[in-house]
Amino acid sequence: MKAIAEFAMRGRFQALVLTVAGAGSILFCWISAAVLALVTLRKGVGDGAQLLLWALLPSGVLLYTVGDSGPLSLLVGTALLAMVLRITVSLPLAVLASTVVGAASGLALLAFGSPYLEQMVSLIGDFLASLEQQLSQGGDTVQLARPTTAQIAGMLGAGTGMMSVLCLMLGRYWQAALYNPGGFASEFRLLRYTPAVASVLALAAVALSALGLEYRTWAVIALLPLNFAGLALVHARVQHKGQGTGWLIGFYLAWLLLDPVKLMVVFAAIADSWFDFRQRWTGKPGTDIGPGEDS
Repeated sequence: MKAIAEFAMRGRFQALVLTVAGAGSILFCWISAAVLALVTLRKGVGDGAQLLLWALLPSGVLLYTVGDSGPLSLLVGTALLAMVLRITVSLPLAVLASTVVGAASGLALLAFGSPYLEQMVSLIGDFLASLEQQLSQGGDTVQLARPTTAQIAGMLGAGTGMMSVLCLMLGRYWQAALYNPGGFASEFRLLRYTPAVASVLALAAVALSALGLEYRTWAVIALLPLNFAGLALVHARVQHKGQGTGWLIGFYLAWLLLDPVKLMVVFAAIADSWFDFRQRWTGKPGTDIGPGEDS
């Protein structure tokens, strides 16, 4: 993966080739988004904006021909987060901006992507109908809830927000690997939020969930920053205890498969915003401003 970053940093043409090559692909647009983040962080907002304009061409063609706005949304979302990080030199603020990216992506789908959302609802409905038939073979009738277009839009918006953060972090990791080895790991482990920010995010998620099942996917968007802050806390704990990568691999498997683990990560991030566990472990306070030596 580092070879991709090295190639992108050889010159503007190489970065342009990598960005445009994957921008029109559903499978590889994340590489283009990460390269876009790397260029923005290293070269500046102007160079990143130029790359984004070129990347919009193939992703726009994909949107027009297939109706899939995923690559375009990911590229724009990642570029915006990278610009925030470049300007503010604050990883927590850039991750916090993912809520705006996710919400805007979901709302844009509701406003302009009705045919695509209805197609997704139909496909999921067909799958659930087939699953109901299999489950009902024992004699008991099984009815599974069908998602609405609003639920799908919220889910896709949350996915865009999360993937934008992951692509930003990959670009930031590449930047550190090339110019400041180990810098990103230290920066990520310090990711946390103030009690006020954490409380607002948690209350927004609770309020959206209280509106009904249809809005619970939108609540996930509000919890994105707290999820990443909680994961950063886990990494900080592992580093403090001197535990190996095997422990982290086991944790991430549990996090991916078990919803209670995801909730525990969010609650840990909220608690950390009040009690600053890193300071209790090391005697040094955490910070919500990431280092910017190589920005």
